[in-house]
Amino acid sequence: MTNSNIQFCYDPEKINITTLQNLLNLCAFWAEGRSKEGLEIAIANSNPVITVWDGEHLIGFSRATTDCVYRATIWDVVIHPEYRGIGLGSKLVETMLAHPRLNQVERVYLMTTYQQKFYKEIGFQENHTTTMVIYNNDFPQHKISSQQVEEMVEVPFSSSKIND
Repeated sequence: MTNSNIQFCYDPEKINITTLQNLLNLCAFWAEGRSKEGLEIAIANSNPVITVWDGEHLIGFSRATTDCVYRATIWDVVIHPEYRGIGLGSKLVETMLAHPRLNQVERVYLMTTYQQKFYKEIGFQENHTTTMVIYNNDFPQHKISSQQVEEMVEVPFSSSKIND
């Protein structure tokens, strides 16, 4: 491995989903077993999507969702284990934060289980006041179908990006 071959890329079309799936399975217990279809939908609904490459080898990945003004969330920050400890994870997050869709956003969130120290070194702070979650699989009675929503709104959902 030489740092001269390492490049960051904003083009999600370059990603081979099977290769990404393997990287996530290797690097992230929280992303193990994600389906190819799910990853394709997540990537299609994320911008920016940033990958890290050593030549033709995918060695890092992250994506974000944002309204470009008030809130953004960074998701799925991973670096291949053989490339950790040389600053690529920090550079990946900093590249994400510098992206024009995120660099003026009021608040950028991310979730982490064990890497608080890593993210604090980049400038993130712990936030105990605003984080809540609902696990939709645990509360199916709270879901309304896409068809019901479409009946209430003028513009229907695109079924290619959103599943019931």
